[in-house]
Amino acid sequence: MEFLIITGLSGGGKSQAADIIEDLDYYCVDNMPAALIPKFAELCAATKGRYEKVALVTDVREKNGIKDIFSALEQLKAMDFGYKILFMEAEPQIIIKRYKESRRPHPLAAKVGGSIDDAIAKESEQLRPIRDIADYIVNTSHLTLGQLHNELYTHFSDSATDRSIVVNVVSFGFKYGMPLDADLVFDVRFLPNPFYVEELKYHSGLDEDVRDYVFKFEQTGIFMDKLTDMIEYLLPQYIEEGKYSLTIAVGCTGGRHRSVAIATALAEHLKSMGVPVVSINRDLVKS
Repeated sequence: MEFLIITGLSGGGKSQAADIIEDLDYYCVDNMPAALIPKFAELCAATKGRYEKVALVTDVREKNGIKDIFSALEQLKAMDFGYKILFMEAEPQIIIKRYKESRRPHPLAAKVGGSIDDAIAKESEQLRPIRDIADYIVNTSHLTLGQLHNELYTHFSDSATDRSIVVNVVSFGFKYGMPLDADLVFDVRFLPNPFYVEELKYHSGLDEDVRDYVFKFEQTGIFMDKLTDMIEYLLPQYIEEGKYSLTIAVGCTGGRHRSVAIATALAEHLKSMGVPVVSINRDLVKS
């Protein structure tokens, strides 16, 4: 069983780290009292494999603070439980800025007279012993969320599959409004419209005859080449930035013919590349 303890300075990014770690299939528990860590480890072990990867977030907001953490670590060693420590921190001025933006008090501020500066200094002093034994130290002062993703994925991802992205390919009709959650929107109303071909009017882009009609035109082939080239270029960039899902919307007038044909072809192309794809024809039954 992988046992990860996430700790560090308040405002250093522990919660964000826990969210990312959870997406890597860790079972995460936030603000776990340090005194309960050994007992929790026993319970996880008793499930016989149900919890293979566990992450606990703990800090100094408890009564005995650092003493309880070290006591818990000693008990884990005595129980033959291996563990890793991830220590999250940031520069004092960055932490001050974060607390001012959130308008929340630092957990030690009241104990040191209300000063954030003194509270950060006190907490840094208290946590220095555990920082000294941490397996990983991540300073989030100048990291974007995407960069934090990359840092933690480097340490804790099992394989390249953890860095995949799910692509939602949505066809829609402009007359029903654009999808509000779309990251990329492509308008294919410039393509010849099967709606005006009598034998195709009541068919859809899911039907072979409609798709053959749409793709028999030179501009369709050129568009698809450019579209797939761009998406193939963008996907690694979005993954690097830390994006987990991407919604690509393809629209025509009614969302029945051209957009469905193009979206289906795009989804099939991405699937052939091994990209997880969800296909949605939002307005197919409306037209």
